Amino acid sequence: MLSGPRSTPVGDFLEEITGTFRAEIVGAVVNGELRELTFPIDMDAKVTPVTMSDPDGSRIYRRSVTFLLAAAFEELYPELDLLVDHSLASGGLYCHLEDDRELSEEQIKKLEQRMRELVKQDLPFERRKVPLQEAVAYFQARKHLDKVKLMKYRLKDNLVLYRLGEYQDYHHGYMVPSTGYLKWFKLSLLGDGFALRFPRRHAPDELQPLPESTRLVETFRQYGNWLKRLGVESVGQLNDAITENRIAELILVSEALHEQKIAEIARKIVSRPEAVRIVLIAGPSSSGKTTFSKRLTVQLLAQGISPFPIELDNYFVDRENTPKDAHGQYDFESLGAVNTRLLAEQLSALIEGQEVQLPYYNFKEGRSEPGKVVSLTKDQLIILEGIHGLNPNLIPTIPVEKTFRLYVSALTQLNLDRHNRISTTDTRLLRRTVRDARERGYSAFQTIQRWESVRRGEKNHIFPYQDQADEMFNSALVYEVAALKPLAEPLLRQTPHGTPEYVEAKRLLAFLEWFSPLNTDLVPDNSILREFIGGSILKEFTLWKNGDND
Repeated sequence: MLSGPRSTPVGDFLEEITGTFRAEIVGAVVNGELRELTFPIDMDAKVTPVTMSDPDGSRIYRRSVTFLLAAAFEELYPELDLLVDHSLASGGLYCHLEDDRELSEEQIKKLEQRMRELVKQDLPFERRKVPLQEAVAYFQARKHLDKVKLMKYRLKDNLVLYRLGEYQDYHHGYMVPSTGYLKWFKLSLLGDGFALRFPRRHAPDELQPLPESTRLVETFRQYGNWLKRLGVESVGQLNDAITENRIAELILVSEALHEQKIAEIARKIVSRPEAVRIVLIAGPSSSGKTTFSKRLTVQLLAQGISPFPIELDNYFVDRENTPKDAHGQYDFESLGAVNTRLLAEQLSALIEGQEVQLPYYNFKEGRSEPGKVVSLTKDQLIILEGIHGLNPNLIPTIPVEKTFRLYVSALTQLNLDRHNRISTTDTRLLRRTVRDARERGYSAFQTIQRWESVRRGEKNHIFPYQDQADEMFNSALVYEVAALKPLAEPLLRQTPHGTPEYVEAKRLLAFLEWFSPLNTDLVPDNSILREFIGGSILKEFTLWKNGDND
């Protein structure tokens, strides 16, 4: 029990227990609501500390260090425009200049040095709620037209601005109280821009090394170039397209860009010097892998190739042989849960033209049973979709040149404005919330409750192998959050107060407020988005099985 005078900031109470946590305390949940450490306690309250190891704490730290970067940047380089673009797998954000000019290594060092000076001074982030028109006038004077355009669609007549010295900005969400909290960061040159690096949740006081491969950055940048061609690089511009009835054209072009990329991947598969016999597809939850696989199949059929689908789930080992996690629970996401020996043997036999009896996994009984007897024709290739698709230990005995590995993820590039990015994880969670409610009868509470476990599986089994892919497909669509909004909002509002899931639902609802709603009737029936909102023409599409003898 902690006590003190009325109106004492919650952070002052928590200072007494700071040493009991491995990670820095950067926020708190007070009576079921996420709060900043400056929030005054005026009555008896139940308080849960939020650290940098928690999802909300990680976001608070990331948001605050981004604000610090923007403040130092404007002070040193007021004539340049900084864009905070997208996340990095190693922990950080990719940043660059709006006009594609590049900062020198010396300029980057100077910028980092100024940030560290501000941290050493432990200056407060002053929080002010101002009339919306005052905020608009401030951004207009600084020619931040993306922010001005975004504010045009704000439904509230006020806005919270944070100030550091002479610099002010809006940031979507809470901040730490002062610069002194921001001890862990580094700026590093990367590509045409630089990385703002900060800790990941599992190691909250360490910086992870930058990945050697820049393929994920290149995929993000390709999507950014798509957005430039579409003339929609921020949510304000998307809202303009919706309200001005230009959205149908935007949707058609967005979908055409997807189809163009899928067709390009199909051509690469077919044109390999040595015939590809197995296409492996992996990616995190709610990336649209199922619809992507079917659209890729259509493109391969158009190239004269007849794909044969194999479900990795049918190769689960019997339940009693399934590995267990640290909590003693069955770990179905471990590679050890898959009978990799049988999988490799049967794939080798199939591509040699032999007949095999595929397994069928009885999930109710938790055991493997005999399935269909099949064989392939000479020109058929296998499509294998699953969580371990890029893991080199899945089918180590099959020559790499006979495989084509694909990584699919919704790598959102559209941001609220130049300094407020949209998380790729948030987009996938919204997709999953809508799909789970429609197909599985799950509440938003249940989906959010499972999400942390899903994310842990992705971190362990998918993300480490994404650079093994021959190609990456970005399944994000510029208009999708606007289409998900009217479906997700009523689901999220039903999340019970006083639960951790409520805090997450409230955050997502605040995020969705920035988007104008889009009529889902405009979404094409073969769109990847249809996998989540329903009405997909591909739902009942089955791949041709010329070699199926059943």
